[in-house]
Amino acid sequence: MKLQTLVLSGIRRGDCGFDWLWRSCKKLKKLQLHSCEGIGDDTSVSSFVNCLKCLQEVELRSCRPMVNDVLSKLAENCASLSSLVVYDGGSREGLLNFITHSHCDLRKLDLRLPLDLENNHLLAVAENFGSLSSLRLQSCCLVTGEGLKTIGLAMSNGLEELALINCDVVEREPGLLTTLGQSLRNLRKLNLSYNEMLVDKEFISMLASCNCLRELKVRGCRGLTNASVVSMLKSCKQLESVDIRDCRGIEAEAVELFVLNCVGLRQIHVDESKLSDVTRSWASKKFVEVVV
Repeated sequence: MKLQTLVLSGIRRGDCGFDWLWRSCKKLKKLQLHSCEGIGDDTSVSSFVNCLKCLQEVELRSCRPMVNDVLSKLAENCASLSSLVVYDGGSREGLLNFITHSHCDLRKLDLRLPLDLENNHLLAVAENFGSLSSLRLQSCCLVTGEGLKTIGLAMSNGLEELALINCDVVEREPGLLTTLGQSLRNLRKLNLSYNEMLVDKEFISMLASCNCLRELKVRGCRGLTNASVVSMLKSCKQLESVDIRDCRGIEAEAVELFVLNCVGLRQIHVDESKLSDVTRSWASKKFVEVVV
């Protein structure tokens, strides 16, 4: 088959018929597995390797029983992988084994592994994935500033996207965001959503160094106020897309000021209650998409 993208959900251990599928998908570039326990019966294991050689993107969501096996085979057989997404499943050892033994030139790493990701994983990423341009971490409560600062130093020129979503290290270690901002001066996308205790001082200090940002998300950061919006205008002249939904401290007046004065703005995500008639009018005139 000439399939390049394959999405499968709910595979159980021992399910029959997958041996033929894996042997037939030799040109596969993108593989997504959701809520899977395995890759089929015993005959499927060896043939699964056949579909890995050309893979560029792999996404594993809620596949804890088989994540380690897949990562191990990727490390051994896939040198073309550029994007890896692992949500809600894995182990510390399996993830570390992949990072340290993989021969791929990974560009994007997206992880939601609350109890499986530690600093040693980030140190290994900094050492082995020097070409990484996108790092996304969600709810990673065991990571500390040491690991993130190492990432910042190792990838100071290459990292273009950073997401620290609901990561309490943002609130736990004052000065971390400032250090990251000073290291990662080529950031184009920044997502700090759902860090509810993030305050203006930390956020503004980071933005002072993030002059290349085009996309900024702080949804659910309820500690931010109008001062942060003013800082966005002053420091981030290239902003095109902003998400400030569910930010209680940001008021309608600040939204109006931002839409009026942000020259390159193309899209803004904001609570409907904070949209004045003036804001709607200016958004329409400037062809800014408003998402509520």
